[in-house]
Amino acid sequence: MKKFSVAEMSRQQVETAAKAMNLPKSISDVLMCPKRVLRVTFPIKMDDGSVQCFTGYRCQYNDGRGPTKGGVRYHPDVCEDEVIALAAWMTWKCSLVDLPYGGAKGGVICDPLKLSERELEKITRRYTAEIMPVLGPNKDIPAPDVFTTSKTMAWMMDTFSMMTGHTEPAVVTGKPEVLGGSKGRKEATGRGVAIITRELYRALNKPLKDAKVIIQGFGNVGSYAAYFLNQMGAKIVAVSDSSTGIIDPAGLDVKSLMECVEKHKLLEPYTKGKKVSRDEILYQEADILIPAALENQIREDNADKIKVKVIVEGANGPTTPAADKILEKRGVYVAPDILANAGGVIVSHFEWVQALSGLYWEEKEVNDRLEHKLVKTFSEVWNKAKNMNPDPLQKGGMNVSLRVAAYVVALERIAEVYKYRGIFP
Repeated sequence: MKKFSVAEMSRQQVETAAKAMNLPKSISDVLMCPKRVLRVTFPIKMDDGSVQCFTGYRCQYNDGRGPTKGGVRYHPDVCEDEVIALAAWMTWKCSLVDLPYGGAKGGVICDPLKLSERELEKITRRYTAEIMPVLGPNKDIPAPDVFTTSKTMAWMMDTFSMMTGHTEPAVVTGKPEVLGGSKGRKEATGRGVAIITRELYRALNKPLKDAKVIIQGFGNVGSYAAYFLNQMGAKIVAVSDSSTGIIDPAGLDVKSLMECVEKHKLLEPYTKGKKVSRDEILYQEADILIPAALENQIREDNADKIKVKVIVEGANGPTTPAADKILEKRGVYVAPDILANAGGVIVSHFEWVQALSGLYWEEKEVNDRLEHKLVKTFSEVWNKAKNMNPDPLQKGGMNVSLRVAAYVVALERIAEVYKYRGIFP
């Protein structure tokens, strides 16, 4: 099946919400267009002495609410279409959780698993140098994403600082704590996924204890979502990453899974549970599915095979609009990406505020602020879903899907900004 354009997916999601809320066409037209897309190509001298050229992107989708914010990913499938869509989702996400940011995204086309740390550092520093004209703590603030880490952010911060002549910790988030990173940032996205799962279960009057959970993608987001859900009493019955899938209906040992990935980078060496193909776990019997890998995982061709009644999107754009319709008809509740995985950008905002002020918070304060923000936002989205005009596709007491409701809340805030700022000139 031909891969669905994630940029087209993003546009369709906005169009659906804009129609549901009667958003003025003058505003929706503006929101369909990215403000800026930068493409750079640069040579790197590899460890073996050869020279390879790499291509990178940085999209700043919309800065109506403030400087743009978004991750940088290193992956073979990075492309312009993807970074535009991801930057758009970051725009709606920041607006939904009421942060003073617009949305951005970046990436470099490469396979980090085949590169040495020295080569990754060279790529990071050169990529940062190439996108310097659009970076800055009041312009655009990168963060970690797929196959990038706190060390990647340290290299970006240092490169920016060397080229501007002063140390600037607020230019990136997701840094090591010693460089001004926030306590709780590493776990924030996964913690947020767990909090939203808990809040959705509460709203549905379901007990989370012993609920069976499938997690597709056992990177930073998926592993910490598994960890915190396990602490809340849920049972992790299947996990996967790019190397394999693992199933155990009695429940997997999350701590040992995390130790395996920490040591080997992949789940493949893990010896317990039943090994299956990485996509097979999507179709297992369970209560909750958390897609925390890449975009385009739940599609029209496989949505009917999914047996869970609750999906909480740890990844960005894992569900296509056609799949959404199938899931809605079946009464499946989907906590959308711009709500479910917003924990990372919320704590990134906390980190940015701390770096600008030079005053740092203890982890409990960070986690308490994160929880308050997410619980409040979930309540806004849930109430919006119940109170909007009826959608005959949606089951279970909501008048529109949680995705439509989340987009409406986000777009209402952005529309309010344009009401006062106007259109320049």
